[in-house]
Formats: sequence, structure tokens, C-alpha cells
Amino acid sequence: MEGKADEKGNVKAVDAGTIPPFGFRDKIGYMFGDFGNDFSFIFASSYLMIFYTKVLGLSGYVVGLLFLGARIVDAFTDVTMGRIVDNMKPANDGRFRPWIRRMCIPVAAASTIMYLYFVRDWVYPAKLAYVIFTYLLWSSFCYTAINIPYGSMASVISPDVEGRASLSTFRSVGASLAGLVIGVLVPLIIYETDAEGSQIVKPVSFTVTAAIFGVFAIICYVLCYYLCRERVFFDKKEGQKDNVWEMLKGLGKNRPLLALVCAALMLLLASLLSQTMNNYLFLDYFKDAKVMSIVNVISVAGTLILAPFASKIAARFGKKEAGALGMLAAGALYLLLFFLRLKSIPPFMVILFFATIGTGLFNLVIWAYITDIIDYQEVRTGKREDGSVYAVYSFARKVGQALAGGVGGFVLTAIGYVSEAPAQTDEVAGRIYTVATLVPGLCYLIVFLIIQFAYPLGKTEVEKNTEILRDRKDR
Repeated sequence: MEGKADEKGNVKAVDAGTIPPFGFRDKIGYMFGDFGNDFSFIFASSYLMIFYTKVLGLSGYVVGLLFLGARIVDAFTDVTMGRIVDNMKPANDGRFRPWIRRMCIPVAAASTIMYLYFVRDWVYPAKLAYVIFTYLLWSSFCYTAINIPYGSMASVISPDVEGRASLSTFRSVGASLAGLVIGVLVPLIIYETDAEGSQIVKPVSFTVTAAIFGVFAIICYVLCYYLCRERVFFDKKEGQKDNVWEMLKGLGKNRPLLALVCAALMLLLASLLSQTMNNYLFLDYFKDAKVMSIVNVISVAGTLILAPFASKIAARFGKKEAGALGMLAAGALYLLLFFLRLKSIPPFMVILFFATIGTGLFNLVIWAYITDIIDYQEVRTGKREDGSVYAVYSFARKVGQALAGGVGGFVLTAIGYVSEAPAQTDEVAGRIYTVATLVPGLCYLIVFLIIQFAYPLGKTEVEKNTEILRDRKDR
């Protein structure tokens, strides 16, 4: 299956001594890629709204509009980037890897300048212009230009179903490790207790933390670049028309992609809204923001515990089947938290831990769904569109991210949250608890229903598509 395409798009064998066989080196490298991504993505998902509301003094409503408006831009930039990586002539180091080399410094720099604390002293119009420009620069351009090639690369690192499932596992481990670092360190760094015992944020710490995370992200991207190798090469076939509307029309008929897009919207809405609201939950409801460090450890513990077994579980039961079960468990446990209305942190964290085992199982296999969908698209149409398929999914994830931020901002305003107040009323704090538990619970159950009943690529279907593609290559 290892090969490189000639000028007509046919796959040719590559000397086995030229490219090392797929193995642990690639898995570790791919893990570092998502580690690098999430130094900016998870930091922004969890703390950018805190920075905008608590440091810059913007209302949740304004921040929500920004997050939602940026996704309109993404509708163009994500698909455009997908077409670029699908249609550009591969470089000597591959089709996807070069973008990691080109964009690792720009994405780290763009992330850092989103958190300049001294902007709080600017006049409001200048402050708003700064927020719009820097957020779009990072999210819609720099992050897009590295994340879409990185995500698409999994389908060419290994052609095998089990190999791709292991890449999905290691990618999720990378995200979990980044989440662990950010979740443990950031609350300890950005929060402090004032003379009256209230939890407040330290503005300068945002800028310093973002800069340090940017350096770490570059190191992770470099490791990803040097440890991973592309092994499946597809050039654009001679005479094949590059019509973006035809491509989108074709993908619009891709049932598993549409199902996963819908699931991704609900998943990101639930996960990121939960991350965002947890900051307010422990700050204003439990009144102990620094315990977020422990909560964030618990939030990734389920993923890390399951990681060594995820590939075996997927191989035994199927990725679809395992993911659906995880979402069912997570949704039920979040609803349990909602109905219990807990006032004590320890029992809350115990139930949260078991919920993260469910979300962890789904997150460990979800990236392998994409490679299965890419194969499905090739079986159905005869065209290899790795970047385009991943771009559509990436856009859906960004919409989910925006919905989480947007809904979070709108909800904060709707429940009466006052950004300037040192403490919220008990009534507002209770509403924060409701949002932080009920919304994720319902969303996770919706994801379960989508995967179980609308996503068609179960274990048998995936194995059948793999055999079809293998037979085509052998002809």
C-alpha cells in the first residue's frame, strides 16, 4: 500500500528503505501534533471568554457574536484550505507535512497576541477592533492552515484500519495531555484571592501563559513533523476538474460525513460549553476556583485510563459501537448531576470522573471516523479527497466551538451574570449549575442517537470498504 503517485495519479511503489514502516514513532509524532494544536485550542476554548469578560470587560453577548461571526469566515477558509492541500503538487516531504513546518510559528504567534493584557486600557472601539482582528487571525487563518493538513495526514500515515485507529487514540492522548497541563496549571496561575476572600483573575498572567504555551506548541509541532511520515501518495488525476461546488455537492451526499458533522456540533457544544461554564461554576457556585486544577485532572483521567485499551475495544466491537456507548453513559451521568443539584465538590467530581470515561472513549476513536469516511468517499466516487473531507469536519467542529462560546456568552447574559461584579447572587450561581450540567447531558445523548442510528459505518461496513480499496490498488 505504500506508494507515490505518478503524473497520472497512479500509485507507484516506494523503496522500502526510503520510508520507514509505520510504527510507534509515527504514533508519538501524531500525538505531539494535537498536543501542539491544543496549547492554543483548549486554552482559547477554556479561558478566552474569561479573558474577554474578566480582563477586557466585554459583555458575554459581544463575545458570543464574535465567536459566531468568525464561523462565517471559516465557512470559506476551511474549505479553501482543504482544496489547497488536495490539489497542490506535493512537496518533497509530502502533501500535508510541509504545512506543519510552514505554519507552526505563525499559529503560535497569533495565539499569543490574543491575550495582551494592556489592551484593557484602550478605548472601546480600539479594544473591539483588536479582539476581532486577533481572533480571526488565529482561528480562521493560522489555525486552519495547520490543523486541516495535520488532521488529513492520518489517512496517509497508515492505510490500515487498525493503524488509523491507533493514530486516533494517540491524537486523543495528545489532546488529553494538553488539557491536563492547561487544566492544572492555568487556574493556579491566573486566579488569586483578594483581601475580601473573592476569587479574581490576574491580567498579566494571561499574556505570559499564552507566550509560554506558544513556545511549547512550536516544539510539539516540530516533533510531529520529524517523527511522522506520509506513506500513501495521491496526485490529482489528469483531466480531473477542480470544481469546489461539485465537491461540496458530492460531500453533501456523504451520509456518514453528514452524521458526523451533526454529532460534532453537539459534541463540541457540550464539551466546550462545559469547559467554559466550569470556570464560572467553581468560581461563583462552589466558590473555589483553584479546585479547577483537580477537576481538570479528573476531566482527562478517563481518556488516559482508557487509552491503552481503545484500539483493542475498537477492533473488537467497532469504532461506531464503542463511541455510541460512551456518549450514552456520559449523557446519563451529566443528567444525574443536574437532578442531584450537588452542593459539595467531592461527590460532584466522582460523578464527573465516570462521565469523562464515556466522553474519553468516544474521543479516543472519533478521529478514526474521519479516515473511515475518507475511504467511504473514495469507494463511492473514486476520488481521494482527504483535505476536503477533513475541512468540512473541521468547520463543523469550529461551529461547535463557536456555539459553545456564543451560547455561553448569551446564556451568561440571559441568566443575569454581571462581569464587573466581584461575586454573583445565589440565584445566578444556581443557574450556572443548571447550564453546566443539563446542556452537556442533553447534547451527549443527542450525539449517542446520531451515532447509533444515523452514522452507517459500523465495524462490518468499515472492513468491507477497506477490502474494496485494497482490491482496487492491487489491480
